[in-house]
Amino acid sequence: MLYHLLYPLHDRFSALNVVQYITFRTAAASLSAFALSLICGPILIRKLREFQVGQVIRQEGPTSHRPKAGTPTMGGLLILAAAVGPTLLWARLTNPYVWIAMLTTTFFGGIGFADDYLKIVRKNHHGLKPRYKMGWQIVGAAIVGVILLVMAQQGAYNTRLIFPFFKRLIPELGWWYLPFTVFVLVAVSNAVNLTDGLDGLAISTFAIAAAAYTALAYVTGHRVLADYLLLVRFPQSAELTVFCGALVGASLGFLWFNSYPAEIFMGDVGSLALGAALGTVAILIKQELLFGIVGGVFVVEALSVVIQVGSFKMTGKRVFRMAPLHHHFELVGWSEPKVITRFVIAAILCALASLTSLKLR
Repeated sequence: MLYHLLYPLHDRFSALNVVQYITFRTAAASLSAFALSLICGPILIRKLREFQVGQVIRQEGPTSHRPKAGTPTMGGLLILAAAVGPTLLWARLTNPYVWIAMLTTTFFGGIGFADDYLKIVRKNHHGLKPRYKMGWQIVGAAIVGVILLVMAQQGAYNTRLIFPFFKRLIPELGWWYLPFTVFVLVAVSNAVNLTDGLDGLAISTFAIAAAAYTALAYVTGHRVLADYLLLVRFPQSAELTVFCGALVGASLGFLWFNSYPAEIFMGDVGSLALGAALGTVAILIKQELLFGIVGGVFVVEALSVVIQVGSFKMTGKRVFRMAPLHHHFELVGWSEPKVITRFVIAAILCALASLTSLKLR
């Protein structure tokens, strides 16, 4: 919005010429999102307490978490507002990639909101029935997949798949890109959702992954860098850098209140939305498979649940003391801050490895 208002005036005010640069608008979106989070955070926390919107703790979870019952939840509303608002302000709103990313994030946030609302109303940790929750995620992801297939037919997108570390392994998926898109979006959104179990864990690791995708989006849309790194280049995807920057700023602002001991939890409205944001950006910039490295912490957390459930069903034995993995380390004896810090270190290493992989092709 501000781009469309300010940039046309650059002929009369030369200083406004800076608005055309994606780097400037990304920084502006990030700072705006951070400031909005800091300003609105205390207001939201106060309102959630007034309406008694508190976290419901699972009885089968670690006993150390029970004192957290009643902590304001649904803080993902703050993250959504702080990310989408600055994106609307600083991004080029004629760019379809930006709208796909924002609307997908909001749609998945809506699913999470319904889940959180039912948990609060029922006063237990059971929200939407799993089949409804998963079903709506599949619907949302399928809509994105169909849109991308239509764009591919118009030459505004392509359905090739890039494999990290390989120069020429770029298969064309065609219509198979639809189920692939559904799988990526549903898997990534639920992986982030499973990671949300300790104060500041999900949001801090998400901020690191979002920062990595900020760099990846910029490189994908940059003609010289994309050609140099042998990436599939989409000029319009560069505008996603602004969206990713807003996600980073919103995440850091929310972490201010969500860090240990948390004053507010994001809830599913936050975790599902953030996962969808990462998944959508990964798809739009053709770095879907690289998420396995960028979001290594999320992948391991999700795999720990799959392994635990599969092992118990097949052998009656558990591999971990509790899943997701962060609960296992709690029960092993690590303090909550230690688990969070070590997972953040792992997330940073994963992000660095993902950026390094661009050159190792």
